[in-house]
Amino acid sequence: MLRLRSDQLVMEYIERPRPASEQEVCDWVDSMDQRIAENESIAWMIIQKSDAHLVGTIGYWRMKKEHFRAELGYMMFPEFWGQGLMSEAMRPVLQFAFDHMQMHSIEADINPENLASARILERNGFVREAFFRENFYWKGKFLNSAIYSLLKSDFQ
Repeated sequence: MLRLRSDQLVMEYIERPRPASEQEVCDWVDSMDQRIAENESIAWMIIQKSDAHLVGTIGYWRMKKEHFRAELGYMMFPEFWGQGLMSEAMRPVLQFAFDHMQMHSIEADINPENLASARILERNGFVREAFFRENFYWKGKFLNSAIYSLLKSDFQ
């Protein structure tokens, strides 16, 4: 997880601090475990079928249970990009949200410059429903955000 969350390419469009130590990653994992225990989020590791090596992560980290909506987040090591693995992982994760979590819609908040992420979402049935201009401040500059969503009724 340290290697994944500190990789410059992986984190290019994820406006979060990169961990500097194993302890920071352990603290992050502990916070995720706490959020999972409190039913506030859920996350999965994406692993290679052949050797069980970590490829990436995917999950719901911000749930709006009162609105039956959850926010999807994902990341993957660059050497696995463009192979369809994220779409393969996304399908059962979406199915889980709609069937087991009883979500009505899933959203993804991305940096609109991350064209690869937009393509993955669109391939999986998401539509862009909002574009916010300079709504996010990160490292001394204002950034735009694009919100994509998928309704349960549109999930095939």
